[in-house]
Amino acid sequence: MAVLNDAAAYFAALREALLEAQDLVYIVGWDIHSETRLVGASGRADDGLPEQLGPFLRALVQRRPGLRINILVWDFVSFYASEREWNSAAKFTADTDGRVQFELDSTLPFGSAQHQKIVSIDGVLAFVGGLDLTIRRWDTSEHCADQPLRCDPQGKPYKPFHDVQCLVDGDAAASLFELAEERWRAAGQQTHDCRAPKSMRWPPHVPVEAEQMPVGIARTDVVCPVGSTIREVERSLIAAIRSATSFVYIENQFTSAIKIARELAEQMKRVPSLRVLVVAPKLHSSWLESQAMQNGRGAFIDCFSEAGVADRIRFVYPVSRDGEGEAAVMVHSKLMIVDDRILRIGSANLNNRSMGADSECDLIFEAASDEHREFIASVRRRLIGHFCGLDERSVRQDDDRLFALLDEVSKADRTKALRDVEFSVLTSTLATMVQPVADPERPLHLERAASRMWTTKTIIGIVSIALALFGLAIAWSYTSLSGFADTGRVSNLLSAYSQSGWGPPFAIAAFVVGGLVVFPVLVLIAATAAALGPWVGFVTASAGVLLSAFILFVIGRALGRQRLQQLLGRRAARIQDRVVGKGILAVVVIRMIPIAPFSIVNVVAGASTLPLRDFMIGTALGMTPGNLAMAVLGAQIADVARNASWSSMLLLVLAFLGWLGICAGAQFLATWLAGRR
Repeated sequence: MAVLNDAAAYFAALREALLEAQDLVYIVGWDIHSETRLVGASGRADDGLPEQLGPFLRALVQRRPGLRINILVWDFVSFYASEREWNSAAKFTADTDGRVQFELDSTLPFGSAQHQKIVSIDGVLAFVGGLDLTIRRWDTSEHCADQPLRCDPQGKPYKPFHDVQCLVDGDAAASLFELAEERWRAAGQQTHDCRAPKSMRWPPHVPVEAEQMPVGIARTDVVCPVGSTIREVERSLIAAIRSATSFVYIENQFTSAIKIARELAEQMKRVPSLRVLVVAPKLHSSWLESQAMQNGRGAFIDCFSEAGVADRIRFVYPVSRDGEGEAAVMVHSKLMIVDDRILRIGSANLNNRSMGADSECDLIFEAASDEHREFIASVRRRLIGHFCGLDERSVRQDDDRLFALLDEVSKADRTKALRDVEFSVLTSTLATMVQPVADPERPLHLERAASRMWTTKTIIGIVSIALALFGLAIAWSYTSLSGFADTGRVSNLLSAYSQSGWGPPFAIAAFVVGGLVVFPVLVLIAATAAALGPWVGFVTASAGVLLSAFILFVIGRALGRQRLQQLLGRRAARIQDRVVGKGILAVVVIRMIPIAPFSIVNVVAGASTLPLRDFMIGTALGMTPGNLAMAVLGAQIADVARNASWSSMLLLVLAFLGWLGICAGAQFLATWLAGRR
């Protein structure tokens, strides 16, 4: 086996292996992109085939007529639509005579994701880890802050990116082939016998790092009979933690699984000599990830303080500096090393989703000899060293004082270092509302998701926001904060709309345009009320919402069910079948529990058999309470901007609490309706 540190090493090794493929390749992933440049550290390919993944795979099957390539990726929810490639199927399968097949995996329950990352080649080689074959992943192990080759297809640069993949052959590769084939069948696709290859070379430029090492596969899987979720990832993590006696090294993108944190903290209490190093991102890469995981990460870290072992665990993030510029390295890897005896590499994060809601695949290697232990120790030292600008020997010399070494490197004027995660940025009140749905321990159900949105903890957080607004009123009145806003200018800007007869038509047009670009509808409602006043704003916003919904419904009907599924995937059909296709009541429920953006629901509804009358009535009934509350809130925000005072701030707080009350009532009503259905 071999450990491939970062995407440049993985992409180069995968390219070499694919060039030798003879019969059948499975690519199973969370995401894929046809314009991913499948190249190594040089940024160039010298084999005569295209560098981009899609053209490369098409050229590969044209060169080798007996080769077939099956691609299976998650049928993503609409939240990720802006980050995904449209029409990927055509870009991978064009001119291949059906020998490249592209399928979206929609077999998972609502709220679950296909997160395994496997490439199986002829059943004799396999890659597993945290890397998908998609854009914004490529980087070298230098993680230079300024790397001209590190950019997306539009030429936009992105920050340094770290991940780990491993390459195996033998029985492990054969088992991973069977796993990929099983997922392919579960997605409703036909499988074919794989011919034994005449010869299959290990990629010539990839050193074999360990041989004859015992290896196991740990999965999380929810595509199985109801109530029988496979939770091998969670069980094997707990078993490894309970066996730890000296040092645990972790790299992970997400740390929010409290059960795992408590197990680790308890083991540290039982074994006073046990130390832990966790390498994680400084911050999460998107708003959704931040809201879903930031609060969870704070709670994860708090477990060690509560257990009294915080002095023996470090949470750090890597940085890289070139000249005057410094960048935090995005840690995307999912790796754990226990006592230089167990090496774990795969797709599973240390979050709740990976324990029981998503599909995951990890490889677990266990040392059976001193040679194996030295190899695992070498992997650990190389990884730590590459974050700190140190070679393996330097890390080995300071194994017994590793935390002190990290502090020395961080304080020194070096281009690379591991720095302590800032605890102050880990908590978020808003995340309390999002986390139970975005990071569930098991697949979501519509009514369960609605009922969990409003918990005691959430309400406490909302009250905290209200108190913060009172604090803002005090600061506005008794400090220079009000000087940062030119209230006259804001007032003139808002009144210009209210005094013009073109104000309402302009606002309605904004709703139509906003719907076409998937702009948040609540923001438009609040802005309309701020500009036109609460009552005119409410009527205008309601008209804009209905007109936008109508136009998008018509667009969906014109596209039709089949074409829409090609654009949005089979998830569109699942929204139709479960919610939209059941009449007025279902539309009311989905407006109260927005499981997808406003615009997406409108288009999907149009492509279904739902009558336009039922759709419009359901939209009006479902959105009117929230529209009214948001209009009052938006108008009061505008009033505070025009005339900040104690009374206006108090009215703003009351409007805010009223909006929250209506939202809470809508959620409970939707839960009851969903339960009755």
